[in-house]
Amino acid sequence: MTNKTQDWQELSREEAFRKYSRKIEKVIFKLPNGKETDFYIKKEGPTASVLALTPDNQVIIAKQFRPGPKKVLMELPGGFVDPNEEPEVTMKRELLEETGYEGDVKFITTCLDDAYSTMVRYCFVATNCKKVKEIENGEDEFTELVLVPLEEFKNVLRSGQMTDVEVGFLGLDYLGLL
Repeated sequence: MTNKTQDWQELSREEAFRKYSRKIEKVIFKLPNGKETDFYIKKEGPTASVLALTPDNQVIIAKQFRPGPKKVLMELPGGFVDPNEEPEVTMKRELLEETGYEGDVKFITTCLDDAYSTMVRYCFVATNCKKVKEIENGEDEFTELVLVPLEEFKNVLRSGQMTDVEVGFLGLDYLGLL
């Protein structure tokens, strides 16, 4: 038995579940030791998320109820990248729809959602954000806009009680604000 990491061989893939934009695929792999085993992978498209700051370094947060953890969470603005849409276009649109703010948006990197998902998250920062309109909640959206002082936001990130924690840390690091 070797301790060297190796790629696995995919033997088959089939859709196990689909509802709305959520899909789960059953994937059977042949492991380096010859064993065949199945995994259930979330088949998800790319998303974009942004650490957005006002000129006085207030972090722009969208507070929403989230059905997975069954509680209201602070979230960085973002959403799924539409087919044939550039991630930066998605990010600017989502920032405006979810918060009513516009700013100087810059791409910083991508990150992976988790080991059992195909999602790639495009990470952005937006600085000098100014309010230009009211929030555009959809029929099933109930978002509250919150401005959080930078030092308080760092504590929220450390608590792990929000989504897109990695985007927050990556954005603060990019801006030299950690």
